[in-house]
Formats: sequence, C-alpha cells, structure tokens
Amino acid sequence: MVLRTYHFYLKTTCSFFLVLCSCSSVFAHGISDSDKQSMIEGGYLEYIRLGASHMLTGYDHLLFLFGVIFFLTQFKDVVKFITAFTLGHCITLIFATFMEITANYYLVDALIALTVIYKGFDNLDGFKKFLQMKSPNLVMLVFVFGLIHGFGLSTRLQQLPLGDDGLLLKILSFNVGVEIGQVIALSVMLLALSAWRKTQSFQRFSTASNFGLVCAGAFIFLMQMHDYSHQVNEAEAMDSMIVMSESTDSEWQDTIDIRILAGKGLEYKFYMHPGNKIEYVWQTNGGELYFDLHGEVKVASGEYKLDDETSYKEGTHNTDSGEVVVPFEGSHGWWWKNNGTEEVIVSVKTNGEYELIGVL
Repeated sequence: MVLRTYHFYLKTTCSFFLVLCSCSSVFAHGISDSDKQSMIEGGYLEYIRLGASHMLTGYDHLLFLFGVIFFLTQFKDVVKFITAFTLGHCITLIFATFMEITANYYLVDALIALTVIYKGFDNLDGFKKFLQMKSPNLVMLVFVFGLIHGFGLSTRLQQLPLGDDGLLLKILSFNVGVEIGQVIALSVMLLALSAWRKTQSFQRFSTASNFGLVCAGAFIFLMQMHDYSHQVNEAEAMDSMIVMSESTDSEWQDTIDIRILAGKGLEYKFYMHPGNKIEYVWQTNGGELYFDLHGEVKVASGEYKLDDETSYKEGTHNTDSGEVVVPFEGSHGWWWKNNGTEEVIVSVKTNGEYELIGVL
C-alpha cells in the first residue's frame, strides 16, 4: 500500500513537471512584441484583453489560487480569501506601475513561486507535522502574497509602451482584465473541486495534488532563478563585447570596436533631440551583419519603447556610412545581428550632436 502511494505521488509530480515544461514556452510570462503592438493600436480594450489572458496563462498565479481555494467549501470563505488576494495584487499592480517602481521580473516571479510552495506545504498541514506549530494567519498572508503577485504583474505591464496619455486608465484597464481572468479561472477551479469532493478518491487526490503543488512551485522557482542567472551572464558577456571604447582617431568624436558572436545581436545607441545630426561609418573585419539603423521615442518611465519607432536604413552588409537627422527625442542607433557561424568585429566611428548611451 505504501509503495503504491509512493508511486502515485511520483507519477503526479512527474505529470506536473511535464505540464510545466510544455507550458513554459507557450505561456512565457512576459509580453510579446505582437502584444505590445496591439496595445498601441487597440487602446483600453486591448489592455483588458491582455490582462485577462495574462492571468489565464500565468501558471504561477493559477497554482497559488488553486492552493488557496482547495479546501474551501463555504462561499463566504472563498469570498474572504479571494478578496484579500485581490486587494493585495490590485494595490501593487496599480501603484507600482503608476509610480514606475520595478524590479527584475525573474526574481519577482521566483518569489511568487515560493508562495506556491508555501500554500502547498500549508495544505499538507506541514506546519503541524514538521514544525510542530500552528499555521500563521492565512488571510493576512494571502493579502501579503497578493501584494507580491501584483508586483509581478506590474513588472510585466511596465514592459508595455504605456506612454503618458491616459496612463492611469491603461493600468486600470489591465487590472480589470486581470480580475476578469481571475473570475474565469476561479469559476472553473471551484466547479472542478466541487465535483471532486463528491468522489471517494478526494482524500487521496488532495494529498497528491498538494504534494505536486509544492514540487511545481519548486520547479518554477528553479526555472526563474536559472533564467535570472542566464540574464546576468548575458549582461556580463555583453560587457566583454566591447573590444575598444576609447577614441584613437582625431577625425571622429567616438570610435568603438564591438565583438558580435555568431547567432547573436546587440545595439549601439545615442540619446538625441529633434533636429540633431549624426555622421557615421562602420565596417566589419570581413563578415556581413544584418543591421537596422533606427530610433525609439523616450516615454515617461525614461525607457525607450516601440510605440514610435522609425527605421532609417536596414540591410545586410559588411560596411555602411552616411548621416541622419533625427525627427524626435529618444534613442537612435544600430541593431546588428550576426547570422553567420563565426564572430564578427564591427568598428564604428561617429560624429554628431548626441549623448552616448553605449552598447545594449
């Protein structure tokens, strides 16, 4: 009997991992370029749609909600806990986004994964069994966890080209969408759990499910920390892309040699105002690069977004030269992509009216 139960738990855990592995690429918890573009073109209704879809595809949020309502049978209890969670995530989603408070989204999502582990552990009566203590006040903790989940949503929303016009309405629209998605998800979960509770296998199912919830949270945590580590390593590698950054040519204001690895791309940018001009010449050490010389408008957050992007020139060459007079304030410069199998070094020389941003 014990061996069969162990096998059942193992199969359940493996199933969680397989589902999460398959979902992680489909339900990437970021915001795609196509969604960014639809926000620009669609307005507030698109923010509502994106908020709803973001909640419905946010497996970490869904797993936490599943854990919260798992043993709740009274409607008043469901309302109490979900209200605490909703208030929490509304506060940080709205205020953190409006005040432009952000953090690394991989670390925030890793923290959200810990809330999933906590709820599964609590549902397994882990505090009493393993720590010989009473569980902390759950309503207060669900509210605090809601703050964390809302901050996670905010870090993603701030990836959108929010701009200045109607900023608060855009945030509120996204929040309305999140609530719609949450109601849909909760309705499905409550119906499924209500039906399950009427079966004789519910006790066995509940233990295995919450064990799987802990394992799923741990898996998501490790996945987010791996992505964070990869992001940090990429940033460090980007620093090593600069071969030489000090000017050695008196005819040019700035010169730089940049290493672009095979299959990789990077940007070299300048901050410029309307009417500013930049003269340039760049040449590789032999290999061809795809390039896009473009500008991105500056928005309220101080970042450069795609809601007003202008491409001045693009193509695939090993050299290019010319001059550009920019039409708006923002970042302007090149995106290079090395589609070859060997690294390429590109030497860039510039003169003009600009502030150097550097390699991104």
